Amino acid sequence: MARTIDLNSDLGESYGPWRMGDDEAILRVVTSANIACGAHASDPETMFQTLTLSREQGVVAGAHPGFADRQGFGRRLIPHSIGEVERLVATQIGALMGAAALAGTTVRFVKTHGALGNWAAAEADVAAAVARAVRAVSPALAMLAISGTALDRAGRDAGLATFSEIFADRGYLSNGQLVPRSKPGAMIHDPEEAAARLVEFLDTGLMPAIDGPPIRLEAQSICVHGDSPGAVAMAGHVRQRLAHAGIEAASFLGAA
Repeated sequence: MARTIDLNSDLGESYGPWRMGDDEAILRVVTSANIACGAHASDPETMFQTLTLSREQGVVAGAHPGFADRQGFGRRLIPHSIGEVERLVATQIGALMGAAALAGTTVRFVKTHGALGNWAAAEADVAAAVARAVRAVSPALAMLAISGTALDRAGRDAGLATFSEIFADRGYLSNGQLVPRSKPGAMIHDPEEAAARLVEFLDTGLMPAIDGPPIRLEAQSICVHGDSPGAVAMAGHVRQRLAHAGIEAASFLGAA
């Protein structure tokens, strides 16, 4: 029997006439879509269109809340109190759920974006706030979190169905966190390098780190970013190489 792994991508990050990535093409490759909720990117029309495309392609839809920072694309750490984090996350999930109702689909999981996600990955109190917000909106929502981080643990502690992810195109530190985008080694641009690393990880459970020996992680999902010039080629090559290794792409939540 073939092994399975989810492929997820951050989508719906356009805004008005400004376009980010080729969502329609990526949705033909991935099995889960993390859809921006109007804070770091997106707007009601973009949310609706992305949810509709996800439904048509049979891709499971999730909410992708981040800081309300369009200029920084949600990649700058914006100071918030713990209560503000909860409200930031809950209201964005609610907005996407409203758009999903109109699009005839359902939001089934939550994955935090950018600087908010990195903050929650590193700080237990922020991670707990995110988990509380998700559970308050709906205990039926699942959490998708970076493998081995505070957010991964907080989701499980909150009683949420929690799934762990690794990144196809990001470098890792020995503490399990991602290399900051401002540092060398943060991004992997070669599709074959990314794919070979993933196949090796799925065979061994070990992920290379730029500052030490490989680290042990667990994952039910692989993130392939949708906002880079080579995103579609990267995603397609990763899926093909996984299939060649006997690894089938399938959502961690089953059919859409």
